[in-house]
Amino acid sequence: MPTAWRLPTLSFCCGAKPVASVFNSKCSSPKSNSTTKALKTPSWCSAARFPSLEQARATLKLAEESGDPSALVLAHRHMRNANYYEQARLFGRLVATYSKPRPPAEQLFICTGGGPGIMEAANRGAHEMGALTVGLNIVLPHEQSSNPYVSPSLSFKFHYFALRKMHFMMRAKALVAFPGGFGTLDELFEVITLVQTRKAKPVPIILFGSSYWKRLFNFEVLIEEGAISPDDLKLFQYVDDPQVAWDAIRKFYQL
Repeated sequence: MPTAWRLPTLSFCCGAKPVASVFNSKCSSPKSNSTTKALKTPSWCSAARFPSLEQARATLKLAEESGDPSALVLAHRHMRNANYYEQARLFGRLVATYSKPRPPAEQLFICTGGGPGIMEAANRGAHEMGALTVGLNIVLPHEQSSNPYVSPSLSFKFHYFALRKMHFMMRAKALVAFPGGFGTLDELFEVITLVQTRKAKPVPIILFGSSYWKRLFNFEVLIEEGAISPDDLKLFQYVDDPQVAWDAIRKFYQL
């Protein structure tokens, strides 16, 4: 098993992952195909079930040809959610475009859970700009391999969610959470809790897709019941545009 050397990363939460993590040789390392180089990378969390626009269009075409009402409902949902895929892809491009001309010490790299959907989209956007991308995959019955846009030398596979989350958070410079399911929520609240309790240094926590997140959560209830402080809502922010998300990270670190 190769050593995972120091690796700053950006983590994306689309189905669950942070922005910017760093591998350290003193930590237990996941399985990888080769020894990693030193680099900074962003992490990403998001939904594994959101298709690309190409896939969504193909699904809609088949559904329309079949005339199946349930297939049409599913196809239209895919078309709606494909927008998140394309936005994540654009965000990956923005990070890669910023980092490419800069010296290694100033570069950031996309790091995702390495799976399909929005995770794939973020890796894909950075890959399309010629950047290295990181994937922290996990062994699951239905998802065994990384998406094709993860750099082979930076593709890791974990057996345990807890250990993977630890590696994400150790290295994250920011967390960009796209709409997702239980996995996304698990990692999102892990990061929020660590920052809230000061177990981790503050990082930008960005919830992409305000309509989704505001429908999903009613944080005012937590404030009314005294479960959290009003100031805790300052731990994260909502955005609806990849450029706004990237600008928030640049402002936080004065890049």
